[in-house]
Amino acid sequence: MEKTEFASEKMLKNRKLHRKETRRENLTYYIMLAPFLVLFFLFTVAPVLSSAILSFFDFDAVSLPRFVGLDNYLRMFLQDDIFPKALSNTMVFAVITGPIGFFLAFMLAWMVNEFGPTTRTVLSFLFYAPSLSGNVYFIWQILFSGDAYGYINSLLLSIGLITEPVQWLKSPQYALTIIIIVQLWLSLGTTFLANISGLQNVNPELYEAGAIDGIKNRWHELWYITLPSMKSILMFGMVMQIQAAFSVSAVPIALAGFPSVNYSTETIVTLLTDVGGARYELGYAAAISVILFILMALTKELLGKLVNMAGR
Repeated sequence: MEKTEFASEKMLKNRKLHRKETRRENLTYYIMLAPFLVLFFLFTVAPVLSSAILSFFDFDAVSLPRFVGLDNYLRMFLQDDIFPKALSNTMVFAVITGPIGFFLAFMLAWMVNEFGPTTRTVLSFLFYAPSLSGNVYFIWQILFSGDAYGYINSLLLSIGLITEPVQWLKSPQYALTIIIIVQLWLSLGTTFLANISGLQNVNPELYEAGAIDGIKNRWHELWYITLPSMKSILMFGMVMQIQAAFSVSAVPIALAGFPSVNYSTETIVTLLTDVGGARYELGYAAAISVILFILMALTKELLGKLVNMAGR
């Protein structure tokens, strides 16, 4: 009995010592994470929370905030004629440029990864170059210029398909399509590089094991080995594409003007720029940003489930 009691006491002491050591290790980790956590809370969590709170107030950055309840949200969905257009255009951007850009970035990375190191480096730079350019819109402005000197108009006039220059970026029927094309071209940068990095870090031994287990072609390798091995990279790329698709603003403003003709290329972010930056209706702008945040969060959750299904 005494030996049993002594053994149990010794086990309790060992557990206590282990707990103390674990607490010391965790404390070290918490101290190391503290600067990031503080900055993350100040510049990410706090702005989101303050926007959610401010959305229930009328605030113009001069007068004191005045509580208005759900008036900003009711105005958004029932009274604002521009918000439905901005929401519709944003969803079009998200549905087209998000999945297509995500798919293109991965497929291009997958194909480029098959080349040798030198060729792969050159091609990677070429695909990433648009993201590095400061005034990349200048190229598209020349291509779709509304006068006869624009490259597209000049070509169509020379072959007789049109008799007068087309105002590509000022016509609601063309502007949105052109901006979608430009956004797709620009969206390949970071996601493409992330996919290249992920493909380079897939363990080659997995492909050898897969060949032994019966995998016979590249598509089976892609589905059963590559995608599961790149699940975290795919998730990162998906988040980047969601952010890019829902935050489109620079491209429409640079190409179609601000505001665009008949608000044909208006997005939620350009509407936010107008409401919050030009009119200083910060309460209403906060309500719009809350809706945008909810849309992005729901889309990320949905796509996250799809990525997990593909990675199984």
